[in-house]
Amino acid sequence: MIKKIKKHASTNKLVIVGILLGVLFGSFLPELALKQKLIGTAFVYFLKMLVVPLVFASIYTAILGLGSLEHLKRIGLKTIGLYLMTTALAVIAAITAMNIFQIGERVSHEGLSYTTAAQIAPFSFSSMILSFIPVNIFKSLSEGAMMQIIVFAILFGVASLYLKHEQQKPMLDFFTSVSEVMLKMAEWVILLTPIGVFSLISYVIADQGIEVVIGLWKYLLMVIGVILFHGIVTLPAVLAFFGRVNPYRYLLDVREASIMAFSTASSAATLPISMRVVEEDGDVDAKTASFVLPLGATVSMDGTAAYLSVAVLYIANMAGVTLSFSDQLLLAITVVALSVGVAALPSASLVMMVVILNQLGLPVEYMALIIAVDRILDMCRTSLNVTSDLVVAKVVDQYETRDNTMKGIE
Repeated sequence: MIKKIKKHASTNKLVIVGILLGVLFGSFLPELALKQKLIGTAFVYFLKMLVVPLVFASIYTAILGLGSLEHLKRIGLKTIGLYLMTTALAVIAAITAMNIFQIGERVSHEGLSYTTAAQIAPFSFSSMILSFIPVNIFKSLSEGAMMQIIVFAILFGVASLYLKHEQQKPMLDFFTSVSEVMLKMAEWVILLTPIGVFSLISYVIADQGIEVVIGLWKYLLMVIGVILFHGIVTLPAVLAFFGRVNPYRYLLDVREASIMAFSTASSAATLPISMRVVEEDGDVDAKTASFVLPLGATVSMDGTAAYLSVAVLYIANMAGVTLSFSDQLLLAITVVALSVGVAALPSASLVMMVVILNQLGLPVEYMALIIAVDRILDMCRTSLNVTSDLVVAKVVDQYETRDNTMKGIE
């Protein structure tokens, strides 16, 4: 155990060194930093390589491990409820901050264009629901369509609960082994983390440039400030109140996943690390982690929700449009609702922003002004998305522990 703690502490230090060196390398040697993108991209690809089999195997074994539909329903409702609650709190924090500080000076949108928005298919509730259903599961697996994979894995697991024990056992043994193999491979990939992080950060710094950051510093500070507030104040409060644990000690123990999410800007790529650290360092039961975290990597979007709320209100201020209380309430409800539903669609945050701007009658052309710093903010919001997953996993696990203790007493 002591060796493990020392190993993780050493990895975290090297990752932080990698981030700092990446910032310096990207700032002072941008041409070289742009050329070495391959290293960081390969690192992310290796992580994503593990995600599909890990998600499917983890959810399947978690459901069989729960043993009954009643237990699945109980843990499922808690998980979804907590994810929706934390997302709603993130949106409230963002809207409140924007009403207090009122950033965004009026700018004409004439001459602005954001062609990507025109390429997005019109959003509809029916298409969102249908996007959850894996018409061809092998196609979904090959394309990494996470929501469809999760839906099929849950149905497959629930159907397996109706099998006889002798039929369940070989399948449970097989998928348990698959999950363990994926986590073992993840350990090997994690050894490359400091190098991968260095490559990713240096490329982003070289690609974005300091000038862009300076031009949008108020907007950047607002988004990052809201994300930090939610991550340092709101989520720890949720963890302390519902989980009844020391929130900062827990978040410090599992910080490796949040750092990785910041570096890769991908919740899915971070999933193997998240599952390992919550089990080994956060003392979360493997069955709980196997169900809660894969779901969270797809539907938990606290950071994205906070970012979208700030971005939409910032665009409204640039357009000279004052949104009423009812408009802002509609914004909050829409962001929370879409955070779960649009997760299955490509370019989820982009789709959400276009839908919301159209709903509020705001010009999508203004997106051209803020998209320049989207990569930097994507790293920040992904880190918050993953931090929320870690918090919810611990809270659900604490509820499960207390339920099991009560049953033992009875």
